[in-house]
Amino acid sequence: MPEARATLRYSGTAPSKVRQVLDLVRGLDVETARRTLRFSERGAVVEVMKLLDSAIANAEHNASIPADELFVSRAYADEGPTLRRFRPRARGRATRIRKRTSHITIVVARYSDDELQERRRRGPAGGTADRRRRLARRREAAREAREQQARDHDHDDEQDHDEEREAAPAEAGNGSGDPAAGEGAPDAAVEAEADGPAEAAAGDDDGADRGEGADDDGERAE
Repeated sequence: MPEARATLRYSGTAPSKVRQVLDLVRGLDVETARRTLRFSERGAVVEVMKLLDSAIANAEHNASIPADELFVSRAYADEGPTLRRFRPRARGRATRIRKRTSHITIVVARYSDDELQERRRRGPAGGTADRRRRLARRREAAREAREQQARDHDHDDEQDHDEEREAAPAEAGNGSGDPAAGEGAPDAAVEAEADGPAEAAAGDDDGADRGEGADDDGERAE
C-alpha cells in the first residue's frame, strides 16, 4: 500500500494535547480530516493542519497519488525533550516548570482498489456528495418559504384594496358615510329654493301694510 508521511519535531505543544487532536482525524479521508480540523477549537490544530497538508503534498509529489484517494492511516505524537525552568517563589524558594515538547508524525496512505470502487459508487469525496445534497435541499426549502411569504403578502394587499374599493362609494355619498343622507340633500336644496321667492313676497306685503298705516296716522295728525 503506497503511503507518505510528514513529521514535525520539537513542537512546543505537550504530547497529551496533540494526541487529543490526532484522535479526531485518525482513519478519516483527507477531505473530512481537513474539515474536522477547520472547525476544531484545540490549540494544537494549527500545527496538525499544516502537518497534514505537508503529508498530502508529499504523497502527490513523491508517490503521484491523488488527494481524493488518500486517508490518514496513522497519526501519533512522541514525547520530546523536556525543558526545565524555575520560577521564584516566596521565602527564597523556587518552583520547577516543565516545558514539554513532542514529535508529531502523520502518515497518509492510498485506499485499496476495492475501497476506491465502493467510494466511487457512493459518490465523490465520501460524504461530500451527501453534504451537497443536504445543502441543495435546504436552499430549496428556503426558496419555497420565501415564495410562500411573497404570495401571502400579495393576498393581503388584494384584500386591503377590495376593502378600500367597497368603502369608497359610501364615503362619496356623504362625509358621514350615510347614503340616505346624501340622497336627501338635493331635495332639501330644492325646497329651500322654492320657499325663497314666497318668503320674499311675504316680506314685500308686510312692508306695504306698514307704509299704509303710517300714511293713515299722518292724516289723523293733520
